[in-house]
Amino acid sequence: MKKKSIKPGTMVNPVPAVLVTSGTYDGEKDIITIAWTGIVNSEPPMTYISVRESRHSYGLIKENMEFVINLPTADMAYKVDWCGMKSGEKDDKFAEMDFTPLECSMVKTPMIEQCPVNLECKVHQIVKLPSHDMFIADIINVNVDDSIISDNGKIELGKIGLLSYNHGEYFALENEPIGRFGFSVMKAKTRKRISKEAHMDRIRANKEKRKRK
Repeated sequence: MKKKSIKPGTMVNPVPAVLVTSGTYDGEKDIITIAWTGIVNSEPPMTYISVRESRHSYGLIKENMEFVINLPTADMAYKVDWCGMKSGEKDDKFAEMDFTPLECSMVKTPMIEQCPVNLECKVHQIVKLPSHDMFIADIINVNVDDSIISDNGKIELGKIGLLSYNHGEYFALENEPIGRFGFSVMKAKTRKRISKEAHMDRIRANKEKRKRK
């Protein structure tokens, strides 16, 4: 396959498109759209967000040393983009986009009710970089909507169309799984058991759909 060299750029794609809340539930609060985020450690679970110092949320995060990563769904793409284009200095993003702030249990920053997953984070370290500052944080609590937890306790993120950002465009992450971690070395007995569990999950899901009709 022939390749062409291009100038250096942010070409690790796709990346999550998330809504990061900052401030306090009872006081000033803001929402910022972030694509520069991910996981940096497993035990304890740690994440990061990179924010320009010029952004309004930057000061709130630095002042309180905490934030919440809210995972939006694809049908929120307009709101996600809007929250990234506007400044919390001039606009109340919760009110303008009809987002409901909910109190968190471990941080003072509110989460967004409409987002199915919310990660409460405490800042562990701030790393100054040329264009952004990286806030490395401990994930101290996770909130998940009951609607995306199956009967056997599995969190079904693949079925709700989470939002991703891919080189300047938004995409829905809604696909049937093509494998699971370790499937390349999985024993036949384990593969058979997992296949049976997936089949039973589909039957339960179809029954639920028929009930709603």
